[in-house]
Amino acid sequence: MSVIPETWGGVPLAPPDAIYKLTYAYNDDPYPEKVNLGVGAYRDDNAKPWILPVVRKATEITVNDPAVDHEYLPITGLAQFTSAAARLILSPESPAIVENRVSSVQTISGTGANFLGALFLSRFYQWPEGQKKVAYVSDPTWVNHHQILKGVGIEPLTYPYYDPATIGLAFDKYLDTLKSAPPRSVLLLHACAHNPTGVDPTREQWLQIADVVQERAHYVFFDSAYQGFASGDLDADAWAVREFVKRGIPLLICQSFAKNAGLYGERVGALHIVSPTPEAAVRIKSQLSVLTRSVISSPPAHGARLMALIMNDPVLFGEWKRDIKTMAERIITMRKELHRLLTDELKTPGNWDHIANQIGMFSFTGITEEQSRLLTEKAHVYLTTNGRISMAGLNSHNIRYFAECLDKVVRGQL
Repeated sequence: MSVIPETWGGVPLAPPDAIYKLTYAYNDDPYPEKVNLGVGAYRDDNAKPWILPVVRKATEITVNDPAVDHEYLPITGLAQFTSAAARLILSPESPAIVENRVSSVQTISGTGANFLGALFLSRFYQWPEGQKKVAYVSDPTWVNHHQILKGVGIEPLTYPYYDPATIGLAFDKYLDTLKSAPPRSVLLLHACAHNPTGVDPTREQWLQIADVVQERAHYVFFDSAYQGFASGDLDADAWAVREFVKRGIPLLICQSFAKNAGLYGERVGALHIVSPTPEAAVRIKSQLSVLTRSVISSPPAHGARLMALIMNDPVLFGEWKRDIKTMAERIITMRKELHRLLTDELKTPGNWDHIANQIGMFSFTGITEEQSRLLTEKAHVYLTTNGRISMAGLNSHNIRYFAECLDKVVRGQL
């Protein structure tokens, strides 16, 4: 009797996702003073998820609306949502919007936008003759960028971004790489609140980056996951994207409403591709529709309805902006307090100005992989091994404990 081979015997065991593994370990840890600084999700001062008051209000309006049903959305999403999302990132006065040159489709949050944008480029972007399908990403970047690009047949290459010596931006090396990259290269740029470093270019540096991008005719792949989270101001955090659009630089934008609306599980996002002409925008949207249909058929409705209501109602929009400012200001306060504790009170060795100078949800502390591991194993402080912490995980109840543990590990006393 012949032996039938196991169908899936050749499938290797994949390693667990690092962030989710960290969260599981934190959840299983009984230590009363444990601190979770790994997950990229906002927490209030009591370390609890925060449902934005404006989202609660919009939810109540939506669920009590007799006109709301559970039918499929169009393939490209809820039009009231995608048009408002485009205005949010580009501004209502953007020449691209006024001239109908933007192709906008709803996506499964920012991850889905990155995937769809990368898939579209893989299918339709005309790479320079003789050049493989490659895209330049910052070193470091959100780890999923690598997986998404590889998954659609685009090889990720890196450009220098973070300088461990200064715990800041390696700007000269960054700019040199953009200058030496082949013309019409694809560049993945973080629109604001860089993940994982919290290090953003200044506006003057953005202008220099835009100059090089224009000179080399590069294509820009903007990932905008934290609009509003960097400064507390939606318009200020969209400045770089709007500047590039104003200059006529060819680009697309991946947009997420997970962080700035607290809609993590609703998976609300959008992809916007800015075209040179309205006719090109129509053709592009038709192909995005085909690609979306083949992957998800049509996007989920609830979160898109909430955001459409919030963004299109002046009163709710004003409330949302206040809620965003509440979150951003709490994070900024934690940065200032951590810096004060390390610098003024504990006199921790080293310069900690980067804690206050970095921006957004994350901060690169500058500690080593071994020090990060010791914090987790000895102090029950859960962070990624590259020393990145989520500032949203700090609050008035745990920040002193974290600062003292960080001080100890830096002094070699943990």
